[in-house]
Amino acid sequence: MNTTFWEALGALSPGRVCLFFAALAIAFAFEFINGFHDTANAVTTVIYTRTLRPTPAVLFSGLMNFLGVLLGGTAVAFSIVNLLPVDLLVEGSSSRSIVMVLALLLAGVIWNLGTWWVGLPVSSSHTLIGAILGVGLANSLATRGDFSGVNWSKAADVGLALLISPLLGFVGGGLLLLLMRRLVPDPRLYLPPAPGDDPPPWIRGVLLATCGGVSFAHGSNDGQKGMGLILLALIGFLPQYYALDLNHHDLAHEVQRAADQITRQLPDSDGVPPELRRELETIDRLLADRSNLAEVPAADRWEVRQSILRFRQQLKKARIEPGTAREITPALRTLSHAIEYVPLWVVVGVAVALGVGTTIGYQRIVVTVAEKIGKSHLTYAQGAAAETIAALTIGLADRLHLPASTTQVLSSGIAGTMWANRSGIQNGTVRRILLAWLLTLPVAITLGATLFLIGGWLTGGLSTP
Repeated sequence: MNTTFWEALGALSPGRVCLFFAALAIAFAFEFINGFHDTANAVTTVIYTRTLRPTPAVLFSGLMNFLGVLLGGTAVAFSIVNLLPVDLLVEGSSSRSIVMVLALLLAGVIWNLGTWWVGLPVSSSHTLIGAILGVGLANSLATRGDFSGVNWSKAADVGLALLISPLLGFVGGGLLLLLMRRLVPDPRLYLPPAPGDDPPPWIRGVLLATCGGVSFAHGSNDGQKGMGLILLALIGFLPQYYALDLNHHDLAHEVQRAADQITRQLPDSDGVPPELRRELETIDRLLADRSNLAEVPAADRWEVRQSILRFRQQLKKARIEPGTAREITPALRTLSHAIEYVPLWVVVGVAVALGVGTTIGYQRIVVTVAEKIGKSHLTYAQGAAAETIAALTIGLADRLHLPASTTQVLSSGIAGTMWANRSGIQNGTVRRILLAWLLTLPVAITLGATLFLIGGWLTGGLSTP
């Protein structure tokens, strides 16, 4: 955090400062809970195949989660942020902005804690996204009388990813196990370990690698969801501080040059709406004679950010030749760098919260995943197949900049291996897990909307259309 952050914080009233730090605490708590709620899936196989004892297993997983957050990038975080048209956080009253942030944070924590308490492996991704949708819808309905409070195109992409990922887990886990049977016909791999048995050294190495891979992928993907939460808190409480990346020297010059370059390369044709050039002119005017974005007056920072966002949105709808689109892509990346960034303290804080959370409270979910999905003990091959598919699926989601549910992918993968191994599935447990999965999105939407409306009523931050 730099002096600009503290200056922005100092402009808030003491009550707002307390609420801001409460919002940060709740956001970090969400990632802490996510650690022991979701990462239990990653350590289940190494614990139940006796590859590692529980304590070293969760410490290893916690370390890999920590590294996944630090090294996994930030693109998924902005998929979360962009679910909510963030201009809603600054268009209305500051009281409403604060209530929106606190409501979505509390909704996520309440549902995650409740399902952990009863030992159900539900999706933290669904919980978070449902809370964001609920808050966005409640805000737009209460203040505008419409459904504009959600970025529906981004919500459709995210929803499709969360729907497909468990199917990939189930089918992929089952098919990989069948392939392993053909390629590695060692009967020890496909039978539950006998009391006192330890896995062969090579399968121990495979299980350690897949556990590490799932944990790293979980940190990379789910850690970015925590970053997204904190970014929403920054936007809601300190929009002028977070509007632009203030920490890179000469970034204002680079953004201005990028805007000029795009202006020169855009053709004068009917396919290019005049709004595009107006947004570029606004960026150029507000950044004139500035070398660092910190030199931009606080009142103008949000306008620069919004001009960049509007330009990108309008460009997607414009009829631009493919050659021109390729030519301006580097300049577009420069514009995005100015507004899509995650402060280092956010990355490190989320990494610590997720890593430490992984080492605590994992037992409830581990027992459900390992003992109550299938009718028999987890085998070495089932653990390796399920975790390999989970790591690959979550890694693919990272590459596509989409959130994926570790819980759904790995639980589905284990169920798929149980089916392929003809071990049998405990229908009662599967029904409970499916019911929790089905309820998560509507419950989180309802919780987020209800908490927002109650908070808005108490603070007087809502006005009806």
